[in-house]
Amino acid sequence: MAYDLEEQEQLDTIKAWWAKHGNLLTWALIAVLAIYAAWSGWNLYRRNQSLQASQLYEELQNAATAKNHAKVMPVANVIQDKFSGTSYAQMAALVAAKSAFDANDMAAAKSELQWVVEHHRDAEYGAIAAIRLAGIELDAKDYDAALKTLSGNFPAQFAGAVADRRGDVLFAQNKTAEARSAYQEALEKMEPKDPGRQLIQLKLDAIGGNAKAAA
Repeated sequence: MAYDLEEQEQLDTIKAWWAKHGNLLTWALIAVLAIYAAWSGWNLYRRNQSLQASQLYEELQNAATAKNHAKVMPVANVIQDKFSGTSYAQMAALVAAKSAFDANDMAAAKSELQWVVEHHRDAEYGAIAAIRLAGIELDAKDYDAALKTLSGNFPAQFAGAVADRRGDVLFAQNKTAEARSAYQEALEKMEPKDPGRQLIQLKLDAIGGNAKAAA
């Protein structure tokens, strides 16, 4: 009988606690489950997005390899519109820009590169796009635009390439002293074994400068 009374008291205590806190605990549990469901759903969504984007990107690469520029552009646009949150969107825009450049469609090439500059999620892709875009602007003699494109912040590993491109723009403007400084900076920023150093050194020698003079 004593055991029954003790057990009944425990049950009454639990009931009282549940009556006071049960509703709050239930809502807290529901909130946790909702967060977990949302997180799981988001991860599943991202996996599906990435899978679909990768399939389209493969199709894009095949079209680019076949030099089917007419097919490249619409596929790239689909990837950029529907899967902009994936890295494939940036990669697709760069492939599309190269395809457009090879097809002498400079307006499309510039547009694709500008998209990457403005919407990139990875700084490396943004840097590649900016350097290529500045090259197109240089060819179009839009020097101010090219220098503006090269004025942003770039990852350290691209500092040499950016300085090299800036030197090209400055030289085209007949700003020889500034171009020389840019080429010297490019050499200083590049790795010693970078094959691009030889071309920069040739440019520097052609305008009367060298790496030692910068030291």
